[in-house]
Amino acid sequence: MKTLVILGAGPAGAATALGLRRLGYPVTLVSEWRRFAALEGVSLRVLEALRGAGLEQALAQGALASQRQVSWNGQQHAQNIEYLLDRPSFDRGLREDLRRAGVEVIEGRVLNVRSSATGHRIEIQGCEPLQADFLIEARGRQAPALGKGLRGPATVSLLNRWQGAPGSTASAVESLEQGWAWMARRADGQCYWQWTVDVASATLPAKALLLDYCRQQRAASALARAFFADTVQLDLQLHARSSTAILSSQVCGDNWIRVGDAAMAVDPLSGNGIFQSLSSALQAPVVINTLLRKPERAALAQGFHQRRVEQLFLRFARIGRDFYADEQRWPQQPFWQARRQWPDTFVAHAEADFSALRIERAPVLKDGFVDEAEVVITADQPLGIWHVHGVELAPLLRRLASQPAAQALAELTAEQGTMVRRWLLAQGYQP
Repeated sequence: MKTLVILGAGPAGAATALGLRRLGYPVTLVSEWRRFAALEGVSLRVLEALRGAGLEQALAQGALASQRQVSWNGQQHAQNIEYLLDRPSFDRGLREDLRRAGVEVIEGRVLNVRSSATGHRIEIQGCEPLQADFLIEARGRQAPALGKGLRGPATVSLLNRWQGAPGSTASAVESLEQGWAWMARRADGQCYWQWTVDVASATLPAKALLLDYCRQQRAASALARAFFADTVQLDLQLHARSSTAILSSQVCGDNWIRVGDAAMAVDPLSGNGIFQSLSSALQAPVVINTLLRKPERAALAQGFHQRRVEQLFLRFARIGRDFYADEQRWPQQPFWQARRQWPDTFVAHAEADFSALRIERAPVLKDGFVDEAEVVITADQPLGIWHVHGVELAPLLRRLASQPAAQALAELTAEQGTMVRRWLLAQGYQP
């Protein structure tokens, strides 16, 4: 049995660890605690993804529901419900999930990793070095870069946190001339205001003056003044962190893999970071299992992970680009100008065209391994779809080419028939 070590105990590292345990692997995870307290807004879809990954104790820490206000392009409206996760509590829950799954967790800072074709030597502050046959890099944006990769406009997020007066739970998003701000408050009076700006063009003062400068920016916003009710701000703290979109140049090798933000980190406007981290991490255990137990499929498994990560990154990046393009009040402002044109001009969601569907052989996840199968390539899924609700799509498409829909779908259960018909209609199929 190989020795597997994961670096990082965020959602991506934890989900990968739990997936490997379900496949029967012993796993050691190395992580230091988050250095700052944060609140994170997530959607119901993120909560469902966390539950699907087996992170029950992390969810049990509670997510406060709030109606999210949006002020964008000069228009005000209330958006969907947003759930506020307290990251320190959430991280404690992640560690409890790991403990219950039998994952060995080493608390400590990784000082150095020396890798070779035969394994990895991991040096940890205050601990004996670890030897690993297979390494999973899940330290997020703190993971060492591999080559140049693909990077979006250089972006920094300035998180302001303070204690205000108790009140109701709420969150909001606002576009500003030099960037955009996300704000939240908890019932206990904890307040958060995060301002995302362009590194190159933002006229930020020296570090010692940054807190006062952020306070001035909030005071200039009618939404922020109303949201926080101009209450006293006690124990005001600031944490600056990079939020530049980054795609690693290589995300998988023979004895290592990158997951979560270590593989791809997208702009926070593109969607929730936890969901994006899980998107790449959930496939990782099967890729690792294939590399270790079916090395003859190494190229297939590595290519599958690389292409999936790249496609996810570009999809999220294009979604963010379109949100930026919706703000049209400052077209020449460098922050908005750069982001409404990156990463490309391809549409985020291509129009359905049933006649353009085609069948190809491509990598799929099957019985715990990466395998090959016939998939259906669509405009929105260029890597292909294997099946819908247990129904393989390639044989179905061939039947539809020569049979009426009723005959082609006759052997499906009622539930399968409903799901497949829904998918066909979404692809532009006309019976």
